[in-house]
Amino acid sequence: MQIAILTFDGFNELDSFIAAGILNRMRARGWSAQITSPTDEVTSMNGVTIRRQQPMRFAETADAVLIGSGIKTREIAQDADVLASIRLDPKRQLVGAQCSGTLLLARLGLIGALPACTDLTTKPWVVEAGVTVIDAPFIAHGNVATAGGCLASQYLAAWMIARLAGEQDAREAIHYVAPVGEKTPYVDRAMAVVGPFVGGGASILAPAA
Repeated sequence: MQIAILTFDGFNELDSFIAAGILNRMRARGWSAQITSPTDEVTSMNGVTIRRQQPMRFAETADAVLIGSGIKTREIAQDADVLASIRLDPKRQLVGAQCSGTLLLARLGLIGALPACTDLTTKPWVVEAGVTVIDAPFIAHGNVATAGGCLASQYLAAWMIARLAGEQDAREAIHYVAPVGEKTPYVDRAMAVVGPFVGGGASILAPAA
């Protein structure tokens, strides 16, 4: 499984790195979650500069895509060139968005009138884009999921693993990263949140053209 984690200038480290860390627990199974950006380097909201692992075109062929958030997402959502470079196909890809990443999904027309999750700062902008925002950390509609709150990135990662590999693999990945002494409740909570949205698993994904 090839997974693109869309990461833009001004990104929130928790969104991109937590999801990448959990998803790459599946590396032994051939998974690879990679930071995907429009420029060679991007600098986080806290001044951490990193080099991208993949260019934006990688998202077009990836099996799954996560859109992280950041302090410049509202500007990005108004940039026609950047939006045009984000080519996603929920019919064959799993697509998830974290916090202000939900605004990009809305601008791309991938949410429509369906309810979605986002962070409290971004909520007015997502509502302005015509999306109903719910008070919840995670929700999925078929192959499209949204999460609200930085630490809800674990739910997006768990959902993707459960959908593309299985619930047991998702449990093991969350168990690994959960705090010692609190692993069982962490795993149980994560699966209680994403479990209702796992559905039939990866079998519903169509093969890439």
